[in-house]
Amino acid sequence: MPILSALRRGIDRLVINDPEYRFLFRRQETDEAISLDCETTGFDPWVDDIISISAIPIKGKRILTSEAFNVVVRPDAALRAESVKIHQLRLKDLEHGRHMSDVLPELLHFIGARPIVGYWIDFDIQMLNKYMLKILNIRLPNPLEDVCDLFYDRKFANAPPGTQLDLRYATIMKDLGLPDLAAHDAFNDALGAAEMYVILKDMKERGYRIPRAKDDASPFVGVG
Repeated sequence: MPILSALRRGIDRLVINDPEYRFLFRRQETDEAISLDCETTGFDPWVDDIISISAIPIKGKRILTSEAFNVVVRPDAALRAESVKIHQLRLKDLEHGRHMSDVLPELLHFIGARPIVGYWIDFDIQMLNKYMLKILNIRLPNPLEDVCDLFYDRKFANAPPGTQLDLRYATIMKDLGLPDLAAHDAFNDALGAAEMYVILKDMKERGYRIPRAKDDASPFVGVG
């Protein structure tokens, strides 16, 4: 997979249709990252649209909420009733939002070449890539760090076969001693992921592993 990613990144660097955005391919030399979350009209990246984005800078072990990028997006796709129940954003809440063709350039300049952090971040990146391909003819080339992978490494990497895997957002927050935040809000979810990232990276540096309950023995995988 790293070889495939490197090949795709190399191709995208050649086919990008606006050379102004080649800064996205620069090598990252700092300890900075961006925690990102998107709320959407639904759960199909190729049919649904983004309706809100939050991106929060992380510098070392500091989470810079005062420098966050927050925006409401006016979607082309219809809002689905089931998604409104989740994120509580109604059509009238989005009527003054901007279109992604205006938002994306600002977001890309904000993120730069920094790694992107998130909870199940692949979904958010798939959503963004729909617009990236349409506008710039490339996928987002930034390195990705999924806090689920970091959490798995600290809690389950050395677990015996049959251990119950619970990778739910609320479970990770609880295991790390983080306070509950209103879920399915782009800023709150990005902040929660940033807090997870900082704590889990620190645990890895110190060689600390999260204790597991002794009766974790069923092959259930919890997500979401």
